[in-house]
Amino acid sequence: MTSSEYGVGIGWRPEIAGFVAELPGLRFAEVVAESVPARGDLPPGLDELRDRGVAVVPHGVRLSLGGADPVEPERVQHLAAVADRLGAPLVSEHIAFVRAAGVEAGHLLPLPRSREAVDAVVANVRRTQAALDVPIALEPIAALFDWPDDELDEGAFLTEILDRTGALLLLDVANVYANARNRGTDPAELLDHLPLGRVAYVHVAGGAEHGGLYHDTHTDAVPRPVLDLLAELCARHRPPAVLLERDGDYPPAAELRDELDAIAKASGYPAVT
Repeated sequence: MTSSEYGVGIGWRPEIAGFVAELPGLRFAEVVAESVPARGDLPPGLDELRDRGVAVVPHGVRLSLGGADPVEPERVQHLAAVADRLGAPLVSEHIAFVRAAGVEAGHLLPLPRSREAVDAVVANVRRTQAALDVPIALEPIAALFDWPDDELDEGAFLTEILDRTGALLLLDVANVYANARNRGTDPAELLDHLPLGRVAYVHVAGGAEHGGLYHDTHTDAVPRPVLDLLAELCARHRPPAVLLERDGDYPPAAELRDELDAIAKASGYPAVT
């Protein structure tokens, strides 16, 4: 993955499977790992993408790598099985927690940027890596708040986790933009403090402002500042793939094509439409 360029991709969802299947230049896609069975038939359309040589990456949302408890072996085994079924070049998951003491939050929740949290993430990533035959890329999430006991800035927090695990980075420029906007900082500044050479691929998504805070919705169009941040990232170090995430309220096909074309233009990759 780190030595090949896949260009612009899209998150595969059942609601837009027909649209995705018709993208002539598509070489890269992503699927929510928990939506793919470990055995039996693959969701219709996903097997066709795999068979035509599109790299399909399982993207986990429920491992809870940042939880205080060890990752559940069954969830890790499922992720590994899905990666094997799809012939995936890598898998990805979030630096976040989704459960504590057996209680499911139903959301990706941010970690305090503390030494203790780094240790917890590192331990869980290593447990996950032990069951995988492919690399894992870790995605920092969008968060509406910072914990009061943060000990590290975001760049140092992420870099230490990556260095200690050897994991790759899934950089979501929409998350970078959302966090910076809500903190009142410059989103491009974070790029100065990240190991951009470790970026496996990039997420791009839309959002909207509600109550004075910018929310990473995945249901709105990608705003111009996010595309500008993508262009800034690619000017520094272009990643192997740049992927559009949409998770509901899907627009007409023509609008989705326009979004993909805008991402291609910002990243300098050929259009897939």
